[in-house]
Amino acid sequence: MCGRYALTATPEEILHFLSVVDIDSFPARYNIAPTQPVLVVIGSERERPGSNLPERRALLARWGFIPGWAKDPGEFPLLINARSETAAEKASFRAAMRHRRILVPASGFYEWRRPPKETGVKPQAYWIRPKTGGLLAFGGLMETYASAEGSEVDTAAILTTRANAAIRLIHDRMPVVIRPEDFSRWLDCRTQEPRAVADLMQPVEDEFFEAIPVSDLVNKVSNMGPDVQKPVALAEPTEPPRKPSKGDSPQMSLF
Repeated sequence: MCGRYALTATPEEILHFLSVVDIDSFPARYNIAPTQPVLVVIGSERERPGSNLPERRALLARWGFIPGWAKDPGEFPLLINARSETAAEKASFRAAMRHRRILVPASGFYEWRRPPKETGVKPQAYWIRPKTGGLLAFGGLMETYASAEGSEVDTAAILTTRANAAIRLIHDRMPVVIRPEDFSRWLDCRTQEPRAVADLMQPVEDEFFEAIPVSDLVNKVSNMGPDVQKPVALAEPTEPPRKPSKGDSPQMSLF
């Protein structure tokens, strides 16, 4: 899963990385949490000048997906992630997977390794970022929810896939990473059906990320500064953590 992430790049770096039309200035964000507004990139109906590729736009969406058919968002589960293996068939995500795929720019994400409860060992947080540094883009889905009163809100979820061998030592799921050379195909919902982009929703290679143990400062949404990414001394895990049981609620387990 992906329950917290960071975006600390400058607007100029994001413009260059994602080739978006325009983007407003915004501060570095070290601890982005569900229900907060997040930056997402979509393909528009217009074509980029000198190209037959869709123009890209950046906008803010609520991190917490609400399907268009939901009657009461307050009673609907908080959908921050969507499993890439089943999103095209699930009622909540099927329409968005076909018509509203997005990119979610990030500098990295956080994950918690949760040892068996009987060990008495507390969960350990990790800051997981590309080994080469810089930006990456998660694959995501968006839906504009319209209330009965007529108000609208853009909502988003991050797609996840099975963890690669490196991340599996911490958690059994990880975000889907879309490569820059695949941005256009992923965002092209006019000609690219979900089955045509299924190959993009695979775990990145084992060497892509590095996992840095950090303190429990990241557990609190109110901690928003760079200190949440400060490394702590810790032995590297050598065995995968326990898998969540049926009674666990992974999407809500951080809060």
